[in-house]
Amino acid sequence: MTPFEVYKTYLAIKNHFTKPNYDFFKYCGRSRASIQSFHKRKDRYFFEKLSRQKSDDEIAAYFVASFIECTDPSKLWIGEIIASGENNFTEWQKRIQSLTYMFKTESEVFISGSNIDSLFVCKNHQHPEILKKYLQNAITLETMVILDNILGYVKRFDKTLTDPVWETVSNKIKKYKPFLNINESKCREILKEIVL
Repeated sequence: MTPFEVYKTYLAIKNHFTKPNYDFFKYCGRSRASIQSFHKRKDRYFFEKLSRQKSDDEIAAYFVASFIECTDPSKLWIGEIIASGENNFTEWQKRIQSLTYMFKTESEVFISGSNIDSLFVCKNHQHPEILKKYLQNAITLETMVILDNILGYVKRFDKTLTDPVWETVSNKIKKYKPFLNINESKCREILKEIVL
């Protein structure tokens, strides 16, 4: 990829995670960036450096890793990606490579000894236990996505919870889902074994 193409990929990933109507896959990662706007940027050296260091396949994943790691993707600044992007990407790769194992390990910890249904109950518009576990970094966003694929809890929470914390997490789950290659049948089996 050329530095300009890396910049366009950055903008497309940013739009995907911050704009409700933009879908990176539907629009094939296109953005309306111009070469003139790229040359005016003071941080274009960063995109030039990335174009030399990363393969074409890694570029989108590099930006996704940073957008899912931040608390609020709409407030992520390019300087933060420059500072912590490599670390975020390395940690993300580790999680992706051991996705089903990580799901099994995390599920055993937070489900064992408790009724799984109780983790997904919203009482008096308070956060359910599953969301609290995520906010405490006890489980990863990947596990939240896998559980939504299996149990479909996000739509239900969207109707019940109206606070900005859940809205941010809900958006992250929905926007991150298409980037994950999940072996859903294997994860269902893992969840059945833990629950039964």
